[in-house]
Amino acid sequence: MTEQNQNLHHDADADPYDPAASSLAGHVDPAVMAELLSIRSSIDNIDATLVFLLAERFKATQKVGFLKAAHKLPAGDPGRETAQIARLRRLAAEAHLDPAFAEKFLNFIIGEVIRHHEAIAEDHQAAAHEAAAGRAPAGPAVSAEA
Repeated sequence: MTEQNQNLHHDADADPYDPAASSLAGHVDPAVMAELLSIRSSIDNIDATLVFLLAERFKATQKVGFLKAAHKLPAGDPGRETAQIARLRRLAAEAHLDPAFAEKFLNFIIGEVIRHHEAIAEDHQAAAHEAAAGRAPAGPAVSAEA
């Protein structure tokens, strides 16, 4: 079992989440309820995957933020953002997902990434000022991940 899978298993033991929780229990035919819970189990797996994918995405964008800060590049890149939105809208349409929803979702993520990049740049600039003033920096900047 990988370390990540071990962590998932351990976290699942401590998680009070009840996958069978439903306000419909007792009001719906048991066969319908069983099918509903089976489908919801797949949704739960997809949601967990989305969380881990977003975590990986933000790890990568954090590296971009450090690179941009080190080279005094702007936090946002409007040309890249426009191209990504167009690409995601096209992919969403091909996948039969509402392109407007995909755009809203990506815009939310882009907003968070830019916020992180700005914080990284501020930390980098503060460390550079401290170094220029002859003071040792307080330590490496750590940015919260979404």
